[in-house]
Amino acid sequence: MTNEPKDSFYRRSIPPVICYPNEMLPKPDLTMYTNARRTAQKTDQIIVKPRDASHFYVKAGQFFRISSIDGPQVGDLNLWHSENIKETFYSGKTRALHGSHLTRGDQMWSCFPYLRPMATIIEDTLEWYGIDDFGGAVHDVIGTRCDPYTQNLLNKNNYHYCCHSNLCRALANATNLSIDKIEGLVHDVLNVFMCTGFTKDTGQYFMKASPVRPGDYLELFAEIDLIGALSACPGGDCSKTHSSDSAVCFPLMVEIFTPRKKSLTHKSNGHWSSPKINVYDQTHGQ
Repeated sequence: MTNEPKDSFYRRSIPPVICYPNEMLPKPDLTMYTNARRTAQKTDQIIVKPRDASHFYVKAGQFFRISSIDGPQVGDLNLWHSENIKETFYSGKTRALHGSHLTRGDQMWSCFPYLRPMATIIEDTLEWYGIDDFGGAVHDVIGTRCDPYTQNLLNKNNYHYCCHSNLCRALANATNLSIDKIEGLVHDVLNVFMCTGFTKDTGQYFMKASPVRPGDYLELFAEIDLIGALSACPGGDCSKTHSSDSAVCFPLMVEIFTPRKKSLTHKSNGHWSSPKINVYDQTHGQ
């Protein structure tokens, strides 16, 4: 270890600044969404089996709810624009704009060059959890998803039911494309219900038992037409392990709700419409 410089205290005491102040972001109209949701009708339901994934379709202007139904279980969520699956959820930029863990009012943003809201969280029954004494919080956008490559690297085996593999199969089924064609479009996730953080001494990513219980849910509003895929993680509640068959796992449920016509109306500027893609000219100075 190198010697500590004389001005080390000064260097450490410099206050941080927020990289991406989000005060200028367009604010989602949660009042409008909540009012429209009250009269929305359930139009579809998908049960995601333990250690597996399922795909689902959500039209712009619909709501989708992810629920714990039988026991504590976390889920890994991917989103794609249904008309262009190259437009995927961008967890890194979402993290930079909103924070390491998401809750009500936060949005899931798409990748470059599109960079627009894909979905908005309108309800979160675990919002009460906050940040615990270990620095843990729920619904993170910092973990990448459990995957067979890291599992093979660390444990020298081939396990095919990690969330990455589950999501690959789900997207392949949704698009009728082969695994090799779509694997690169499976991306870093929103870890629904997962309780995570970073250790204070080593800065390592940690997980702990999820506080989710049957009846808890995360509900979102689809800002654009979506294909979603949800994996019921092989880690169960992620209290001990993942990427194996040793944890107790439970199914998850996805419900789709369709609002009444004209219920999505802003008080100030009329009927809701999907956000446009980012207007940067993409010349990059050339």
